[in-house]
Amino acid sequence: MKLILTVLLLIMSAAIVPAQSSAKLYRDMSRAERADFVKEQARRIAREISGNDYEFTPAFELDIQKQLSWYAERIGPHGENSAKRDLRPVLERGHARAPLLNSIFRSRNLSPLIGLYIPFIESEYKNLEASGPMGAIGMYQFLPSTGAVFGLSAEDLMDVAKSADAAARYITQSIEVFKGDPMKEALALLAYNRGADKTARDLKVLLNEQNKRCSICALTADRSKLDEQFKTENVFYVPRFFAAAIIGENPQSFGLQTPPLSSY
Repeated sequence: MKLILTVLLLIMSAAIVPAQSSAKLYRDMSRAERADFVKEQARRIAREISGNDYEFTPAFELDIQKQLSWYAERIGPHGENSAKRDLRPVLERGHARAPLLNSIFRSRNLSPLIGLYIPFIESEYKNLEASGPMGAIGMYQFLPSTGAVFGLSAEDLMDVAKSADAAARYITQSIEVFKGDPMKEALALLAYNRGADKTARDLKVLLNEQNKRCSICALTADRSKLDEQFKTENVFYVPRFFAAAIIGENPQSFGLQTPPLSSY
């Protein structure tokens, strides 16, 4: 009996240790190792946010890897004239915000990873005031008109808890819009940046029997057929989300001795 209890305790302890898939630092990996690391981690993040396995194309995984490498190059101090700000303070702000964000998104039956990494790519966890009367506001970067749809004033948008809850409701609505798609969560993330109506229109233009298994891949692969806003801004949004989540959930692979943000 004592032996059985010991084995069970060891199994339970292993189950709660956050996944850190590779002992080798990302910067020390070969090109092939980086590609494998991104493939493994992107699919793990997808399972966390959706409960399903996403079938990313190699081209989409390369888009994620490009964004990941851009973020990874920012880890560590740089010269004063460098345009690359150190990413470590960003993650420190994320640690401080994580318990609240995790709680809010879980209360809306959404993966906390969605709540954690939207503000990573939107504001780097800064509660930003609008740059103008129609500018985006707060950590989740809502436009005042969008905030009003969810009952939030401009002042409310500077309240992290209120804006996080509104973001969760926004994502939930978008997931419902794309509920027939196996990658509805990724499409909801794109819609957060592009809008659900435009995203739905893009799908009608580009999706077919050959590419529908990875709808988000189809949109990014055929970016040249979409409008200028998509080509210059929206196309990067979902790959950047996955890149941010890969770093935040695997900090030790990037030389950061901190827990994954979702563990808070």
